[in-house]
Amino acid sequence: MSVEKQAVIAALAQAAMGERAAGAALAALSIDPALMAENGPQVSRAAFAMALNVVLFQNLLDRVPSGAAYVADRMAHGGKVLFDHGALRTVRLAEGPTGELPPGEEAFTRILLPLGYEMAAVYPLDRLRMTGRAYRHRDMAEAIPQFFLSELHVDRFDPEFAEVAARVFGTSRDPLTADACAVLDKYGRGSLVSLEEAAEALPVIVAAFDRQHDPVSIGDYELLLSRSHEAGWIATEGNAFNHATDRVADVAALADRLQAEDWPMKDRLEISRTGRVRQTAFRADGVERLFAGNELRMVPGSFYEFISRDIDPETGTLDLAFDTGNATGIFAMTSRQDRAGA
Repeated sequence: MSVEKQAVIAALAQAAMGERAAGAALAALSIDPALMAENGPQVSRAAFAMALNVVLFQNLLDRVPSGAAYVADRMAHGGKVLFDHGALRTVRLAEGPTGELPPGEEAFTRILLPLGYEMAAVYPLDRLRMTGRAYRHRDMAEAIPQFFLSELHVDRFDPEFAEVAARVFGTSRDPLTADACAVLDKYGRGSLVSLEEAAEALPVIVAAFDRQHDPVSIGDYELLLSRSHEAGWIATEGNAFNHATDRVADVAALADRLQAEDWPMKDRLEISRTGRVRQTAFRADGVERLFAGNELRMVPGSFYEFISRDIDPETGTLDLAFDTGNATGIFAMTSRQDRAGA
């Protein structure tokens, strides 16, 4: 079927990752019918944002065998995934940009804000020397996945760490082309974006969610890791999705079942201070990465997460908040001691 005759989200997903992968992702995800009904010829910012999330979700499954196996199991039992949020990590050096990238989270707010996202809340992650920020879509907050965008503050570490971080992350390249930036600018100004323009821009924007810096040396990696598991993770995985999250009705019951079936579950549930947001996750799958000098090493990769959200009695709507304690606990899934098989 030609791109012009497909629903916009399906057309964009296929343009970004091919017919087979797009079909698999769309079959696995429960997407609001109003989004799936959009046919163009223009592409709304909401449809583009959802298509971006579809591609990033499938990309994570391609890298996380445990997550892919869970999704296959869920589908085999007649279920689908309600994609709640994706998370990624950035680095803010002591001063200036991160190589060719804007500093820290700005490398992604330049993408998210034009696509209709707004910052919903700030979550200090002081124990990790990071800050997390939730970005929520203004048009369809419950239906379009949020982004939990975290930033590692290099200036909160010692001078040796800062020197190595600048050397490693300072080699970052900017994957966004002038044409992709022009499409984002159109969305930011509220201008119309054609299906053709959107289909050309999406794969370029997806490329931003990856490692942009040169392979790290073993020595630099070990130094970063000795101070921060999160910095070590970013050194090998970059700005790839750290995890994708399935919104389920009863995460506690699901966790009990998955533990009984010997899935690589986190040991305990994370419960927000309000009690309305409950999270758990699989431990990160190991991945083999090429370091500088052509040395291969197994390191923690990304992981798959689960969340339940209750209604906020003050608003009568779904509680879409996060929680600093929950986030800190979930981040531990990529530390060496918590990685399955480590």
